[in-house]
Amino acid sequence: MKIYENEPLLRHTTFRVGGPAWRYMRAETKEELANLVTTFCENNKEYLIIGNGSNLLVSDKGFDGAVISLDGEFKSVSVDDNIITAGAGMLLSQVAAKALENSLTGMEFAAGIPGTIGGAMVMNAGAYGGEMKDIVVSVTAMDENGHFFSLSNEEMCLGYRTSIFKFKRYVITEVKLKLSPGDGDQIKAYMDDLSQRRREKQPLEYPSAGSTFKRPEGHFAGKLIEDAGLKGFSIGGACVSDKHCGFVVNKNEATADDIYQVIRSVQKKVKESSGVSLETEVIMIGDFE
Repeated sequence: MKIYENEPLLRHTTFRVGGPAWRYMRAETKEELANLVTTFCENNKEYLIIGNGSNLLVSDKGFDGAVISLDGEFKSVSVDDNIITAGAGMLLSQVAAKALENSLTGMEFAAGIPGTIGGAMVMNAGAYGGEMKDIVVSVTAMDENGHFFSLSNEEMCLGYRTSIFKFKRYVITEVKLKLSPGDGDQIKAYMDDLSQRRREKQPLEYPSAGSTFKRPEGHFAGKLIEDAGLKGFSIGGACVSDKHCGFVVNKNEATADDIYQVIRSVQKKVKESSGVSLETEVIMIGDFE
C-alpha cells in the first residue's frame, strides 16, 4: 500500500481547500481496511474515511490523523434482476449510470450528486424528492474491531441528512439497492431533465460542497439567506452564490477559513433577521477556531 505523508487535502475535497493530512492512503481490500482501522484504534490515532470529499470542509491547518480512501474492490458494481450491489467507493453517478444501462428506475435523483454511495448513505443524501432511504435494502459495514456485519434499511435509522453512521464509528463497505424495472428512454429523459435543472439553478462552475445548509423545517435555506440580504456576500475568495444562495462557493482561491467565516456570518445574520438557526450539511474537519 502506498502511504502519502502530509498529503494536501485540497486535492481530495470538492471545495478545493484544506491543509495536509498526517497520512493519506487507499485501502483496496477489506483486509487492508480492517488492518488500518484496528491499528489506528489500538494506537489511539485519529482516522477519517472519505469518499469524494464532496461534503467536507477541511481546516487550512489540516487534519492530524490518517485519511483512508476506499479503492480497489470497493469500486465495483453488479446487477442481479432489480438489485444493484455497489462498493462504497463507487460514485453515485456511476451507480446511476449502471441503473440506466439496465433500465432500472428509482435512482435518477442521485445521478447528479457528486459523492460516493458510501458517503451518500452516511448523510442519507437526497435531491428532487428522492432519498437514499427510499431505495436502499441493506449495507455491509465494519466496526472498529474489524468485524463486518449487515444492517437493514430500518436498522440504519435513516432521517433527513442523518443516519446511524453519524453516531457510530462504522465504515460502510457495500450498499445494496432495490430499484424497479422501467423504460430506458424515460429514465434517461428524466436524468437529463434533472441535469439541466442543476446546471440552470446551481453554481456548478465553482468549487463547492453542494448545499451548504440543511433545510430548516418550514423554510428554505436559500430563501432565508437571500431575504437576509446575503446574496453575493463574500469574505476573501469565498462567497454566497448569486445563482443559489444555499451554496457557499470557492469563487477565487478561497481558504478554508474564508469559507468557514462566510458560513458563520450567514448563520448569524439569518438568525438575527428571521430567528431561524441554520445547520450545516457540510462537515467541518480540523481546527477552525
